[in-house]
Amino acid sequence: MTKPRAFALALLMLASGCASVGPRPVPAASVGAGASAIPPGIVDGNAAHALVASGVKVVDVRTPQEFQAGHVPGAVNIPHDQMDARHAELGPPSTPVLLYCRTGHRSGIARKALSERGFTALYDLQAYSRWLESEPDAGGR
Repeated sequence: MTKPRAFALALLMLASGCASVGPRPVPAASVGAGASAIPPGIVDGNAAHALVASGVKVVDVRTPQEFQAGHVPGAVNIPHDQMDARHAELGPPSTPVLLYCRTGHRSGIARKALSERGFTALYDLQAYSRWLESEPDAGGR
């Protein structure tokens, strides 16, 4: 490919959003009605609420102390460094799972560990604060 043609292609990709760097959260409003329409990947707080309402398995991968300080209702606590040993507690690999931690680093590690064990319906809220900020009564926290 010639340099001018490659440059033009790169500009086209940037303009269309195809060359974005890193994953972007999927807002619930953009995926239509029903949590089943939310594609796996990084999700925002509103999508996480829809997923929880639909019965997805919620896993807090922070420490037990962080979990005790506050967590998503119905979440189970499996610290990210225990995921290899405890992944069977989540059910079969077809189980949809919503993961989160404090910043997204540990949930990313847990998502990779589960993916390596065949889990495909993995949703990553990344930070617990995103859940709190999307609460109906958050009032602009």
